[in-house]
Amino acid sequence: MSESGKKWYVLRTVGGKEKKVKEYLEREISALGMSQYVSQVLIPTERVYQIKQGKKVSKDRTFFPGYIMIEADLMGEMVHILRNIPNVSGFLEEERLIDGVKRKVPVPLRPSEVNRILGKVDELAASEEEINIPFVIGELVKVTDGPFNSFTGTIEEIHEEQKKLKVMVKIFGRQTPLELSFMQVEKVS
Repeated sequence: MSESGKKWYVLRTVGGKEKKVKEYLEREISALGMSQYVSQVLIPTERVYQIKQGKKVSKDRTFFPGYIMIEADLMGEMVHILRNIPNVSGFLEEERLIDGVKRKVPVPLRPSEVNRILGKVDELAASEEEINIPFVIGELVKVTDGPFNSFTGTIEEIHEEQKKLKVMVKIFGRQTPLELSFMQVEKVS
């Protein structure tokens, strides 16, 4: 953690609105001069690679949908300001007895949790490209590249390490095995 007094908190948001909330938060922080109270706003994401129509496509996927991490010093009106940002439903909270009254207060993350989450985010950003295997054994696929273009066949084996498939295709009336890369086939709808 960067500065004393600041701790990591979790804001709950409307699902799918994390980026908009982050942008709005950053605008509000600079407009209201709150940068001394809020140092970081983070949406943990991971890069996911998929094969779509024979092409490798990457996209960022939110690691914790509906949640944003914020490093802040919740002094004075900060809690009220952050709770009332559009698409924010509140903090992760717990009930505590304050002055004889039960009140919900934001719960800071433990340093071990923060390190684990930030370490996981860094690990995902630095990791090699991972491709989600969009195929299953027994599935019908169409060859999109190579000499057997437009042939259809059934997946017999999946070799994740080599990113290859063994597909049984009917050629001249006989079942023939073909070894093809993930990029050379697409699912038949």
